[in-house]
Amino acid sequence: MVGMPLTLQRLLPHPLRFALQPPTQSLSHRHRHPAGVVLWISVWMSVVCNVPLWRELAHLPGHGSLRSWVFMLAFMVLVTAGNAALLSLLAWRWTLKPAAALLVLMAALGAYFMLAYGIAIDASMLTNVLQTDVKEAGDLLNWRLPLTVGALALPPLLWLARQPVRALPPLRQVLHNAGLLLAAVLVAVGSVLIVFQDFASTMRNHTQLRYLMNPLNSVYALGNIATRPLRMDTRTILPLGRDARLGATYAQQDKPPLLVLVLGETGRAGHFAINGYARPTTPHLSARNDLVNAPNAWSCGTSTAASVPCMFSHLGRSGYESRSANFEGLMDVLQHAGLAVLWVDNQSGCKGACDRTPNANTSAQKDPELCPTGSDCLDAIMLKDLDQRLADLPADQRQRGTVVVLHQMGSHGPAYSKRSAPERKPFQPECNSTALQECGQQAVINAYDNSIVETDHFLNSVLNWLAGQENKAQPAMIYVADHGESLGENNIYLHGLPYSIAPDVQKHVPWITWLSPAMQSRNGTTTPCLQKELAEQRITHDNYFHSVLGLMDVQTGAYQPELDMFAGCRKAPLAAAHPVPAHQRATRGT
Repeated sequence: MVGMPLTLQRLLPHPLRFALQPPTQSLSHRHRHPAGVVLWISVWMSVVCNVPLWRELAHLPGHGSLRSWVFMLAFMVLVTAGNAALLSLLAWRWTLKPAAALLVLMAALGAYFMLAYGIAIDASMLTNVLQTDVKEAGDLLNWRLPLTVGALALPPLLWLARQPVRALPPLRQVLHNAGLLLAAVLVAVGSVLIVFQDFASTMRNHTQLRYLMNPLNSVYALGNIATRPLRMDTRTILPLGRDARLGATYAQQDKPPLLVLVLGETGRAGHFAINGYARPTTPHLSARNDLVNAPNAWSCGTSTAASVPCMFSHLGRSGYESRSANFEGLMDVLQHAGLAVLWVDNQSGCKGACDRTPNANTSAQKDPELCPTGSDCLDAIMLKDLDQRLADLPADQRQRGTVVVLHQMGSHGPAYSKRSAPERKPFQPECNSTALQECGQQAVINAYDNSIVETDHFLNSVLNWLAGQENKAQPAMIYVADHGESLGENNIYLHGLPYSIAPDVQKHVPWITWLSPAMQSRNGTTTPCLQKELAEQRITHDNYFHSVLGLMDVQTGAYQPELDMFAGCRKAPLAAAHPVPAHQRATRGT
C-alpha cells in the first residue's frame, strides 16, 4: 500500500493486508499453497455464508447447553470439510480461483434468499428459478440483495483476486488434491462420529437442515438437474391417449360443452372466505349457492414448475416424481379426442403443459386499465380478446366442444401489491415492498388478501362470461391453484420448499367448480350432490387429469374412474375404453 507506514500495515488483519497489497516480484516467496486457499475459502463459506443454517440449529430444542455447542461446532467442521472436499476437485492452476469465486457468489446469493424468505434450496427450487421470467425475477430485486451479497462475497473475492497462488508441478498437484480430498473426507467423517447420536437424531427429525448447507445444497441441486437426462429421457415425449374418443353424450348434442379451467397462482386455501376465512376476501364467490367448493384440496408441488406439469399429467404426484420418461398430458389427450383446446397465459408459461396445443400469452400486453403498473397485467386481460381467440380455433373442433385454460398471475409474490387493482384494495395498509421482511406481517397479509379479492373479481368475471355463452354452449368452470404460500409464519415467505418439509399452507389450495344446469344434465352430475360429496373429502391434483376427462366425457385408457372426483355423483359412471398399462397408471402420493 503506497504511502502507508509499515507499522500500520502490520496492524491490519492478515487477509485484508494481503488483499490490498499490490503483487510484486518480491512477494513471490509468499505465494500461498492451493490447499491454503481452499481452506480459507471453505471456512469463510461455512462460517459466514451459513448463518441461516446456524440460526436454524440455534432454534432447535436444547440449544444453549455445552452438548449443543459441541454439536454445532462439529456441524460447522462438517460443512467446512464438505466445502473443502468440493473445492479440492477444482483446485487446479487455472480453475481454483474461478471455481472458488463462483462458489462464494453462489453461497452469498443462497444465504440472502434463505435469510430473506426462509426458503430452502433443492432441485425443485432451482428448477423454478431457472424457469422464472425477467418480470418475476425483477420482483425479487431490492436494495437488500446487493448489500447482503456484497457483505458476504466481497471480502473473500477481494482477498482471492489479489492472492498469489503457488503453481505446482502436475503430478504434485494431483497428489496434493487427492490428499486434500482424503483429508476433508476423514475430517467430515470424524466430526460426525464425535456427535453421531445427536447428529443421527437431528438429521432424522429436522430434515430441512440438509437443504440449508450452503453452497453444497446449490451444487447438489444443480448436479441433480444436470444429470436428469441420464436418469430419464427428457427429449422424447411419449404418446398418451391416442385412443381418445368422445363419449355417448356427444352423439346428439344440441350445444357443445365449454369448459374453462382457471389455473390459479399462489392460492392459499385458508385465505379464501369461501373456505371459512374471517376476512371477506371472496365476496362474489361467497354470495353464490351454485358453486362446488372443495375445502380439503392439496397440491402436487410447492411451486409452479413442479405443480403445473404434474397436475396436467396422468401419473399423480408419486408417479410423476419417479417417472423415467415424459408423456403427453391432459391438453394433448383432449386434442386427440377431437376437442378444441386453448391455453391463455398471464405469467411465465405453461411449463410444457401446452407446448403441442394452441396457446397465447397476455402478460406483455399494453392496456392502461388492465396493466396499471405498466409491466404486470391483471388477470382480466385474459378475457379481453378471448372471444376472438376462440373463434380462431378450428370450427369443426369447436362444434364438438372446447376446453380453455386461463393461467393466472393470481397472487404471485413477493410483489403482492401489483396483483390487485387500486379500487380493489380493502385491506390497508398493504406492503408495497418486495423485501417482505421490511413490512410488518399484517401489511404483508393485507397485500396478499387484496390479491385474493382480485382473484374473486376475476372468477366472477369468468362466470359472467360463461353465463353469456349459455345460448350456444353448455359451460362449466373449474378453478384450482397450483400451490399455496407462506406469509411470514416461522420467518418463512413465498413457496417452493421441498414437499416433505413444506408447511401445509404451501400445499393446501382452493378448488372451486361451477357447472351450468345444461352441463349437469349432460354429465349426469348435480351440484347439490357434489357439494355434499366434496364438503370434507380429501382431493389432490392427482384427481385433476381424470376429473376433467370424466366431465368432458372423453373415453381413453388413460382415464381412471377412481380418481374422477365427479364419478361418485354421476348417474352413469364413465369407464375406461381400454385398461391403462400398469407403468402408466397414476399412483396416489399427495
